[in-house]
Amino acid sequence: MSLLALATASLFLSQSATARLDTREAERLEACVAKIEVDAEEAYEDGLAWTYQGNRPGARQCTALALIALGRADEGAARLENLANAVDGGTLEQRAEYLTQAGNAWLQAGAPEAAELTLTNALKLKPNVPDLLIDRASAYLLQEKWAEAEADLDKAISLQPGHATAHQFRAEARLNLDKLDPAMADVEAAMAADPENVDTLVLRGRVREAKRLSEVQILSPEIID
Repeated sequence: MSLLALATASLFLSQSATARLDTREAERLEACVAKIEVDAEEAYEDGLAWTYQGNRPGARQCTALALIALGRADEGAARLENLANAVDGGTLEQRAEYLTQAGNAWLQAGAPEAAELTLTNALKLKPNVPDLLIDRASAYLLQEKWAEAEADLDKAISLQPGHATAHQFRAEARLNLDKLDPAMADVEAAMAADPENVDTLVLRGRVREAKRLSEVQILSPEIID
């Protein structure tokens, strides 16, 4: 067999082995994530054992997700960010997944500034993803960055019209920007998509009250006269 043929055969075997490893890792990660829903502590221990067997990306992701489920969201978020930046972090899509999970963990940890930065990095890898835009808008809302939140939600709704959460969040942003009629339009759109959402019902009451107060302010000079 020629050297070229040997090299080709070696490459094929290497690719096949990598594919088998990726498949086994994906299956093990899926099992580990499923266990988190049942017993996060045991899933964390499984992830640690897996890490000691080779420190595979799937093992690090599983332990990070288990930590988040165990109430250690900040530690889990930091680990996911490290994984996204690691040499063996995988494809751009995988790295974006880690950053997305990290961003949501930062939100869970009550760190919207960190969430904003992480989700912005995720959007650089996967732009124009409605859920990512909504997640970052959530970070903006928690920081009272109303205009930035509205801009992200405008884009998310243009990409996925009728998204209940996007309309609800945009109503919140617009209420705080004193855009009361557009805010009510968003409330109605959110209710059309998810009629039983309690948060939207509460928000509708707040928008109605803001509209009532604005009308009183307009009428009050005439009442004084």
